[in-house]
Amino acid sequence: MPKITIIGAGSGVFTRNLVRDILSYPELSGSTITLMDIDAVRLEYMRKALQRLIDQEKYPAQLEATVDRREALQGAHYVIVTIQVGGLKPYEHDIYIPIKYGVKQAVGDTIGPGGVFRALRTIPVLLDIARDIEELCPDALLLNYVNPMAMNCWALNKATRVKNVGLCHSVQGTAEFLAGIIDVPPEAVSYLCAGINHMAWFLKFEVDGKDMYPVIRERASDPEIYTQDVTRFEILKHFGYFVTESSFHMSEYIPYFRKNDDWINRIHKTHSWHKEHYNGMYLHCCLDAAKTLFEDLQKMAEAPYVDPKRSKEYCATIIHSKETNTPSVINGNIENTNLITNLPEGSCVEVPCLVDSNGIQPIHVGDLPPQLAALNRTNINVQELAVIGAFTGEREAVYHAIMMDPLTSAVLDLDETRKMVDEMFASQREWLPQFV
Repeated sequence: MPKITIIGAGSGVFTRNLVRDILSYPELSGSTITLMDIDAVRLEYMRKALQRLIDQEKYPAQLEATVDRREALQGAHYVIVTIQVGGLKPYEHDIYIPIKYGVKQAVGDTIGPGGVFRALRTIPVLLDIARDIEELCPDALLLNYVNPMAMNCWALNKATRVKNVGLCHSVQGTAEFLAGIIDVPPEAVSYLCAGINHMAWFLKFEVDGKDMYPVIRERASDPEIYTQDVTRFEILKHFGYFVTESSFHMSEYIPYFRKNDDWINRIHKTHSWHKEHYNGMYLHCCLDAAKTLFEDLQKMAEAPYVDPKRSKEYCATIIHSKETNTPSVINGNIENTNLITNLPEGSCVEVPCLVDSNGIQPIHVGDLPPQLAALNRTNINVQELAVIGAFTGEREAVYHAIMMDPLTSAVLDLDETRKMVDEMFASQREWLPQFV
């Protein structure tokens, strides 16, 4: 049975869901699950919650928990990473300082000022983990769930020999959303989706071999459907294809919406929160959750019943396919080795991948429609420069990354951008030791 190690296992819900998914496969139910987190209290709550699941379902799994990362990695076959370096404090700086300058991010974890600084904090820690993997379990597959996904995977591919894939749920989540608006069950749909993480494109969306895009466009004219996903329907209207990430996220990655409060209000108006939360909405969600985190963890640890139903995350499917040679197809974040031919070689792309005992095998896509590749490249520019900054500790690369950001450059001039970045550096000095 494989040893599966989770680094950052003290998360409120995510770890429990991933372990539940893994153990739900009979062939994996006897796995050794090793939980590792730097917070011993949260780690113990998660251990108790998962032991309840194991006892309830009578799984023959072995459960371990440790605050020692090297101990957790020793002999691992799979390493799942779900960390957030620095927690919420630097994330507040990622959001509030740009807002002061007029850069109004909704989530701020992918590109933009927030995404770049999250990468600068995260990449050195990921590379430390990777070096431990190279020493302690060199054949392990690293399954990365940490944002900014593309920058983190790019760094792993460029600086390490570790086999890795970046995983997100936006492809399967968007496919389910589109199936819902055209009134078909998700399992009836077939699709081809490719691009970059949080900006991948449904190049095909079919039912029984029939193109469903005419139906999707027709449904988008219904105001009730349109207002559910304003940004993505606008992108569909103007660029011809539906994109994977939510309207809140997608509105950050392009220059057309969040420089204008009217558009921000239109994008968010079906959201239940008060208008003051439209900017930095996900930070507010995290801050609200943090208020009751330990109470919620305790309830989870003491819950009389744990629902064993499997989620739609790719992680367990990959492990099952690799262990049993049962083929599956996932959308993974992989180094671009001539997979998408009009995006830069060496960048991180999100493409369909076949998984079996041979591992992750990405599928050649070819050229994207040129307008879609052009949108992707605006984000790849930021990613490349941010990775250079993370590797070298050169502030100029970070200035350039954020100057190239589509939203920032739509709002700020170059001097204003430098001033904002300087303030972000000053606020996050303790998490950025590579910068002097």
